[in-house]
Amino acid sequence: GEFVEGERVKIMPNESFGYQRITVEQPLRLRWDVTAETIDRLSETKQWAKVADTDCDAVRAALQALRGTSTTERSDLAKRLGTIPKGIEKTLWDAIAVADAEAPIITNRKGEPEPDPELRENESVSLPQVAVTFEPDVKARLQTVEYRTAVREYVVAEVLPYVRDAWVDHEKTKIGYEVPLTRQFYKYVPPRPLAEIDAEIKTLEAEIEDLLRKVTE
Repeated sequence: GEFVEGERVKIMPNESFGYQRITVEQPLRLRWDVTAETIDRLSETKQWAKVADTDCDAVRAALQALRGTSTTERSDLAKRLGTIPKGIEKTLWDAIAVADAEAPIITNRKGEPEPDPELRENESVSLPQVAVTFEPDVKARLQTVEYRTAVREYVVAEVLPYVRDAWVDHEKTKIGYEVPLTRQFYKYVPPRPLAEIDAEIKTLEAEIEDLLRKVTE
């Protein structure tokens, strides 16, 4: 009530409780394996059931001919597979795709790396200490120099040393708030010396033995 800091009181700005929830992406790396298992898996999909029998037979024959093939060159494999019905094209490539950390990066038409959903991570970055007012939409604020700098510094220090080709998808960044009472008020209390604990255990053991002796007498 006195608005004075003390052992049980801390006065902090709103920004101290906020964070940017960022999405860290890693590039997609794939190879394509044609095996008996992938052929069976493709045949069991709903998309396969919707394709004409003659088209299914043609695709199955092409896959059987390529069984045992493992490649990182999708374009070459596509030529060897021939025409694939549109209804199962995506399903087919998904069925034979295998994640491979040593494979080349998959890129889109613009030459940009595709993200790997399995490697996607979320990180919390503390908000920069910049006073703000309420805004119904914070997208503009997330694009400011202060906010982008905070993210960049975090990524350089905490992400890139471990994953060199990672990047942040800024379109997915959100602002959140939490009140970390434990973190703000926690005080480290060192454990008692082992000798003191050992002495207490021995005292308790002696008391138990004394009680047992009285019961048996």
